Amino acid sequence: MGILDFLSKQFIDVIDWTEQPGDLAIRYPAQDKEIQNGAQLTVREGQKAFFYNEGKIADVFEPGLHTLDTSNLPILTALLNWDKGFASPFKSDLYFFTTKEQAGLKWGTPQPITVRDAEFGPLRIRAFGSYSFRLDNIAVFAAKLMGTLEKLTVADVESQLRGAIATALASGLGGGSTAFVDLAADQAALSERLKTAVAPAFEAWGLTCCTFFVESLSLPDNVQEYLDKASSMRVVGDLDRYVKFQTADAIGTAAAQSGGVAGIGAGAAAGLAIGQSMAGGLGPSGLGQGGGGSGGTGEDPYAMIQKLHGLLVAGAITQEEFDGKKAALLAKIG
Repeated sequence: MGILDFLSKQFIDVIDWTEQPGDLAIRYPAQDKEIQNGAQLTVREGQKAFFYNEGKIADVFEPGLHTLDTSNLPILTALLNWDKGFASPFKSDLYFFTTKEQAGLKWGTPQPITVRDAEFGPLRIRAFGSYSFRLDNIAVFAAKLMGTLEKLTVADVESQLRGAIATALASGLGGGSTAFVDLAADQAALSERLKTAVAPAFEAWGLTCCTFFVESLSLPDNVQEYLDKASSMRVVGDLDRYVKFQTADAIGTAAAQSGGVAGIGAGAAAGLAIGQSMAGGLGPSGLGQGGGGSGGTGEDPYAMIQKLHGLLVAGAITQEEFDGKKAALLAKIG
């Protein structure tokens, strides 16, 4: 040891820690692990300082300014036989821990989670959101995660926390009785349920999960495509309404093009005529599947012939088909 090192250790120590964002704990870098009797220890709000002697917690300091001497180090004093009040430096490990909430952390499912949905059966769901935590039981945290490390940050523990969250998601989503399409409306309750599910894993490491939010739930693209199609069909309702919807949509598209509404051509007319005819009772094998002069649908046969003529003009049926169906209708009248 040089003379300068020796002299520097004779001055009163001023001990404090200004943590950076993401810091959780550090071991104070005291030279040769020697801290002078009478050193000034500053513990800021949101921090705690732990003294360790031979690997065991000796004393704990809350926020404030502390003078390290025999009057406020009773446990460490007894351990190191300070009853005589000598002024020699003592060797001990000093750790700082932050108790501030670590907010704005993200979680997500690296792979879709397969759950049994109440409405659709087995589904593969992706979920994303945010969470926050803080150190609660520092003794447990120090024993299980900090150990003898010089420093520990949020980045060092995030992978473990995300693993715990992924496990909780599988049980939390799979055990729910709410169908996927209703989860968005139930998102606040789902977030609370998942927070409760992840809490035991956090507590096992001395942490408390302060907030947990589900921000997005999604299905694989191909499943979402089928769900969108099914939703469209439910919205437009029966076939007649669906064809009218398609026709109106085509008119809007054609109007936006250079040819205007005229650009829609015979296709829209054919579609509308087909929809009207099918809605009026045209079956795959012909017209009038029931008895009676009206073909079993209650519609005037002459009106049905007029619709058939519209199909003929639009090119949806041939002249031969038109003549055959027309003759069938006229025969029922007679």
